[in-house]
Amino acid sequence: MKLPFKIIVLLIILSLTGVFIYQAYWLVSFYHSTSKQTDTNIENAIKNADHIELFMRADRLSEKENKQRVTGVKADIHGEVSYSTLFRKGEVNKTSHIVIKKTMRRDGATYENERIIQGNNLVNDSINIGKDQNSIDAMLRQMQQGLHSAIDINVEAINVRDFDSIMNGELKKYNLNIRHYTQVVNTKTHKVQSSSLPASIDTKTLKMYELKYDVQGAHAYQVYTEPTDGIILKQMTGILLTSFIILVILSVSFWYLIRTILKQKTLDEMKSDFTNNITHELKTPIAITYAATDALLNFNLIDNESKREKYLHICIEQLQRLSGLVEQILSMSMEQRKTFRLNMETISVKELADNLIEQHKIKADKPANFTLSVEPENLSVKTDRVHTYNILSNLLDNAVKYSLEKADVSISISYSNNEFFVEVSDKGIGIAPEKQTHIFDKFYRVPTGNLHDVKGFGLGLFYVRTLAERMGGSINVKSTLGKGSTFTFKLPQHGNE
Repeated sequence: MKLPFKIIVLLIILSLTGVFIYQAYWLVSFYHSTSKQTDTNIENAIKNADHIELFMRADRLSEKENKQRVTGVKADIHGEVSYSTLFRKGEVNKTSHIVIKKTMRRDGATYENERIIQGNNLVNDSINIGKDQNSIDAMLRQMQQGLHSAIDINVEAINVRDFDSIMNGELKKYNLNIRHYTQVVNTKTHKVQSSSLPASIDTKTLKMYELKYDVQGAHAYQVYTEPTDGIILKQMTGILLTSFIILVILSVSFWYLIRTILKQKTLDEMKSDFTNNITHELKTPIAITYAATDALLNFNLIDNESKREKYLHICIEQLQRLSGLVEQILSMSMEQRKTFRLNMETISVKELADNLIEQHKIKADKPANFTLSVEPENLSVKTDRVHTYNILSNLLDNAVKYSLEKADVSISISYSNNEFFVEVSDKGIGIAPEKQTHIFDKFYRVPTGNLHDVKGFGLGLFYVRTLAERMGGSINVKSTLGKGSTFTFKLPQHGNE
């Protein structure tokens, strides 16, 4: 069962639309996931920079005073692991320190205790940690926050320039090369304690990431970066380009498929029309010849000289018509063969044109007036006699056929710039502009409105164009609807023969 053409086109369009929508959805999803991963990478870079900057300050102090910071890890035979950091400042008899201790069993059971002490003040105690990696991260994070509480207040404030420098290195680990600025703020009072942010920059155009770094959450880093959209799109360049190429290939393929289907549909309709038309055209001369012959044989018309001559002329005319139809079809079949060869020879143009004009005057079914102009008069050209004859004959036949009550046909033949020109003009019905691009197509016939007696199969002008191109020439038309047409046949020559 054949699907209607409109349904096929609709299915193709729906398929292509579905591919476009899916591709767009996938690209948008990939963009969002990449954007989310970029944000995560920046947040991790801030955490790592905070960690490095914190211990850089602690180590600078350790260089001045012996054993100022001691960090240790212990494990016992029961599978318990403890992490501790001890920091002392000042005179020996005036001790201010932090002790952070966490314990986790190997079997996954975690009964943790954290104690953060500043002087004699207990800051935090008895915090339970979960069983997964996030618990360990949280444990280490809280250790880091405890160190901040001691170092930032009692030892040395945060240096945002050092932090920014460390951030550069951390961002490069994630292949992120973006401008960034840092502020240290009090989250309770919103007071900026230190900043590398230039006063001239509008923070509304930047993206802000915040990291609270102390136990109480009262202080935080606010890192401002340039928008990451451009960076993400740059990272997606390869995927976007590949997707675009795939979509273009799919679009062109679907367009070519629809175009091919349309051409095949049109060609199928033309072949069907040709078959019906040629069947009728072949049947008519056969039927007329059969009737005339039957009359001569069965109605004693052989002895009647006038009627006998009349019927014999009818038979000859119909057989000539039948021969012409068969010859045209055979010519089309021959020119498509790979073994097709042109027999080039030098011919007299005026002689050829005069013979054609005489034949078409006799053949015409209406009054026909032919005007011939050859410049120079003795012009000779090198061409294939038979096919040039057929080309000119088709042009003259169309000029007469598509004229109304009387045919006025003008033939102009000339030679210029090593080219042989033939122009055949008529004052017939003309061709609409939108039809002119199709008249040289195989089986195509221009609708003739009320002119129903015009016979043909849509092969003549296709034959003319094909043979003209085979001989290295060209054929084109200029026409105005209701005023007539001019066909120009050009054939290159190597010197004036």
